[in-house]
Parts: sequence; C-alpha cells; structure tokens
Amino acid sequence: MSRVQLALGTLLLALAAVLAWQVQGWRYGRQLAQLEQAQASAETARLLAERERRQALEQRLAESETRHFKELADAQHAQARLRDRLATADLRLSVLVERDTLCSPVPAAASAGGVDHATVRAGLEPAHARRIIAITDEGDRGLIALRACQAYVRGLRP
Repeated sequence: MSRVQLALGTLLLALAAVLAWQVQGWRYGRQLAQLEQAQASAETARLLAERERRQALEQRLAESETRHFKELADAQHAQARLRDRLATADLRLSVLVERDTLCSPVPAAASAGGVDHATVRAGLEPAHARRIIAITDEGDRGLIALRACQAYVRGLRP
C-alpha cells in the first residue's frame, strides 16, 4: 500500500466517522424534538383539562350562588309579607297555653254540656310579634348563608 492509498483510506475513514457522527446528531436532534413535542402536547392537554375543570367549578359556583341569592330574596320577601300582615293586624301571632295554668280544675262530676277540651291560645302583643319575626328573619338568613357556604365547600371538592 502506498502512502496515497493510506492517506485516501484514512481520509475516507475520517469522512465516514464525521458522516456517522452527523447522522447520529440529526437522529438525536429529531428524537429530542419529538420528545419536546410530546411533552408540550401533554402539558397543553393538562392545561386544557385544568381550565375545563376550573370553568366547570366556576359555573357550578355561579349556579349555586344564584340559587342561594334567590332563596335569600324569597325568604326576605316572605318575612316582609309577614311583617306587613302583622302591621295591618291582618295576622296575629298567638301561643298555646296549658289549660291548667289558665283554667280552674275540672270538677269531678262534669255536666253534660259544660266540658271544653279545646286548645287555649293567647295572642301576643304586636311589639313582641315583631321581635319574634325579626329573630326568625335573622335565623333564616343565617341558615341560607350556612347552606351557601356548605355548597361552596362541596363544590370545591373533586
């Protein structure tokens, strides 16, 4: 073998090595690009799923909020009607009274027409009735707010 052939062989071997190196670099670059594309696609899918879950939660919370505001408005409207009826004396609040505290004891021998077993009711003064209505109004609002909070917490759970 001559020096020229040896140089040519060495040159061809070096070119083959450089070409193989370049082909490997291209393949590796393509694999990295494919891996990055797959990761980007997975991240995009995850972000879309997260956004859909968030939007669904926001929609459920908005519906819940609307329902509870309507419930609160209905309760306030019912309380206002009740207060109006009390103010106009269209309605009177009363309480049951035990018979023994109001009536004398029943005689041992009752006559045929004089025994009355009906319930006895005592009317409340309008000022007391208004206070009772105000207390029940606060209680109704508190219960509605509690239900709204519970629905909110339940809506946050997956």
